[in-house]
Amino acid sequence: MPEIIEQLKEMPLGNCALPRQNKNQQTNCGLYSHIRGTNVSFGNVSSLTPSVQAFVEESVALCQPDQVHICDGSEIENKILIKLMLDDGTIIPLPKYENCWLARTNPADVARVESRTFICTEHKDDTIPTPTEGVKGTLGNWISPSGFDQAIQERFPGCMKGRTMYVVPFSMGPLGSALSKIGIEITDSPYVVASMRIMARMGSPVLEHLRKQGDFVRALHSVGTPSNGVMEHPSWPCDPERTIILHKPAENLIVSYGSGYGGNSLLGKKCFALRIGSTIAKREGWLAEHMLILGITNPKGEKKYITAAFPSACGKTNLAMLNPSLPGYKVECVGDDIAWMKFDNDGILRAINPENGFFGVAPGTSIETNPIAMATIFKNTIFTNVAYTSDGGVYWEGMESSLAPNVEITDWLGNPWTKESGKPAAHPNSRFCTPAAQCPIIDTHWEDPKGVPISAILFGGRRPAGVPLIYESRSWSHGVFVGAAMRSESTAAAEHKGKVIMHDPFAMRPFFGYNFGHYVQHWLSMESRGNVPKIFHVNWFRKGSNGKFIWPGYGENSRVLEWILRRCSGEQCYTDAAIGRVPAEGHLNLANMKDDIDYQELFSLPKEFWLEEVAEIRNYFDSQVGSDLPEQIYEELKQLKERIAQI
Repeated sequence: MPEIIEQLKEMPLGNCALPRQNKNQQTNCGLYSHIRGTNVSFGNVSSLTPSVQAFVEESVALCQPDQVHICDGSEIENKILIKLMLDDGTIIPLPKYENCWLARTNPADVARVESRTFICTEHKDDTIPTPTEGVKGTLGNWISPSGFDQAIQERFPGCMKGRTMYVVPFSMGPLGSALSKIGIEITDSPYVVASMRIMARMGSPVLEHLRKQGDFVRALHSVGTPSNGVMEHPSWPCDPERTIILHKPAENLIVSYGSGYGGNSLLGKKCFALRIGSTIAKREGWLAEHMLILGITNPKGEKKYITAAFPSACGKTNLAMLNPSLPGYKVECVGDDIAWMKFDNDGILRAINPENGFFGVAPGTSIETNPIAMATIFKNTIFTNVAYTSDGGVYWEGMESSLAPNVEITDWLGNPWTKESGKPAAHPNSRFCTPAAQCPIIDTHWEDPKGVPISAILFGGRRPAGVPLIYESRSWSHGVFVGAAMRSESTAAAEHKGKVIMHDPFAMRPFFGYNFGHYVQHWLSMESRGNVPKIFHVNWFRKGSNGKFIWPGYGENSRVLEWILRRCSGEQCYTDAAIGRVPAEGHLNLANMKDDIDYQELFSLPKEFWLEEVAEIRNYFDSQVGSDLPEQIYEELKQLKERIAQI
């Protein structure tokens, strides 16, 4: 690490840092290239297809950057970006690790801004259901085409003056896979470029592929310039007062202004992979979902793949990197956040992870909770808003056992920190951005262009009361109802405050690209397209009467996965309950567990709780979705109420 820093100090940052090979060989740097009169300081305009060049020229005319940098994804380019960020104070080195860096954001720019995230369609009901009169809709925000244009004109003209415009070609999914899609992100943030290089397949090979394929999603991003011209944190430019995230599905267009934070600025992630991705998936007959993908192999060598949808910060990464406590079981990770799923010609649902890296929540990740993640992230990683240690490392809540003696800690705001301060050292939504290929248990088929076959889909969230550890849906339509009815405690990944139970259908509430009622209908239609997987609901977070978690979670969750595998193989190891199929007593493997488990409490279904749950779900459906919700879902709710009444 010190050697890298010294190399970066010596690196020249003229118009082009790439040396010429010889006097007859043209450099990759387009020193004498121009786009609308703007210097191209890195890269070659001729590498762009006409449609990409047109997008760049439109963006240059609008944003007026000082120069344009066409990204090739190379190591030398990445070193140039790192040096720029070091010089600007955007990042600091972490010499304790190999090629790791820490970014501290403006404290006003730390999470997704759901309230300022909009979908643009001609008709409002294409974007969001019509809520009951007097009720605030929570299933997305609509903006009209004229409002879309106005929002851009109020923010973007001249917003990149004095900055470099980076052109970032990227592929969501393995390049060339029939399940993958290509995007071009234009940004003025080197932090975004360096992070996108980790999170997507980025660079010159994507531009080469575009020459054959042609189609791409356009994504324009700027950290923005405050209207008063004053940057409160010059090392982290942003315009939090005017931040806005816009999507226009009909044009496969994303526009983001004012935030440099991950979910708002790494536009391949939630914006493309979920919001725009879900609209493409509806048109083309597949699913783009907020789901991890894992492979699990039993002691007999039988392997199945599972996807799981949990809200952010509810344990997706921990499950995707599970270290099984059951002897002979092996879990391998395909992805920890997003799954694109499509039926193949044989009617098998196959999934790819469209991402290339992990953008994981740091607090709570530790040797005790997720040793696989800890073995993954301390190399080639950009950390954001975690604490810094005096020995050149990082710290966050949960890492107490890893701290060396007498180490001093600087919190995410840059202030000295001690536990006695009563404040967190790391921001609750602080992150690590790290290459997926470094994961010690990355699945051998994680980049298979055909995708992996899915046997089960899990839904789940943080439910401290009433909801059992695991249950299976009775049918596909019942499973879709379970996804639509999901509720969970809110987390720090968005701007919500306090631990309240929120409706988060399919763990997609902040990410729907179109009307939720139509989305549910699309899910129902999948049953006619191929062999649909079984659907389950899990809850690792139920608390007992003593206020403590009943289930220990983490590696012990392999016991739940074992039961799921047995159900996928057709074993009759369940009993019917009012809410679905639960493990028959004695059929959930609890052998040799360290903790005594109160099985009855873990699987109890308090009648009053569930009657209230049904009422809450009914009220939510009626007030938020109304007639847009398919009648099948209302029928499933009616049947659930009837079954609960018989408890």
